[in-house]
Amino acid sequence: MLLPKLRKALKQAADPAKAPAMQAYMKSVMPYHGVPTAARVEVCNTVFADVQFTTAEAWQSQILEIWHGARFREERYAALHLAGDKRFKAFQTLSAVKMYEELIVTGAWWDYVDGIASNRIGQILRDYPAPMCRKMLAWSKSSNMWIARTSILCQLGFKADTDLDLLYACIEPSLVSKEFFLQKAIGWALRQHAWTDPAEVRKYVQSNRTRLSALSIREALKNIGTA
Repeated sequence: MLLPKLRKALKQAADPAKAPAMQAYMKSVMPYHGVPTAARVEVCNTVFADVQFTTAEAWQSQILEIWHGARFREERYAALHLAGDKRFKAFQTLSAVKMYEELIVTGAWWDYVDGIASNRIGQILRDYPAPMCRKMLAWSKSSNMWIARTSILCQLGFKADTDLDLLYACIEPSLVSKEFFLQKAIGWALRQHAWTDPAEVRKYVQSNRTRLSALSIREALKNIGTA
């Protein structure tokens, strides 16, 4: 029963005067305690310091319990903190993907989704490339915008290890989308790879200029100039 202890510690670390601005910035229906990021991390490290899990199932169960029981946004951030705890790296396997999918679908906002995409799903993709490539291709065709966004963003930190065939295949179903968060994701993923291979990104943008949104093109070329 970590959530009551976590909630108490977050309340003690909170500045309630900051909460309305934090909630407004994130356009969140769920309220905030008013805990700055650094203080929240410290609270999580303290509350979770003695936590041990002998099975992946127990680890996932505790994450989901905090996530679904949360009444304040920082409590959901804490669930993600526990999900990323390096002590439980052995649990970051294919069996965790279903849990992450649940967090993405029920979280449905960029502050949750983007970290899961790049830090959690991305790492599992590195470790299990064949099955995760198939999974990301399936996710790219999802009617859920956040699942599709995850498939596009999951290689953000891959640099020279980026699987371009996978990236372009995951972008493809969203090229016709008018959704801001999908257009932005396409541009972000391309811009990130442009740090490693600007010529490749220019070539891709030039070849797909009539299909890419203006937002995606602008984001893709932001740091490397026009195609």
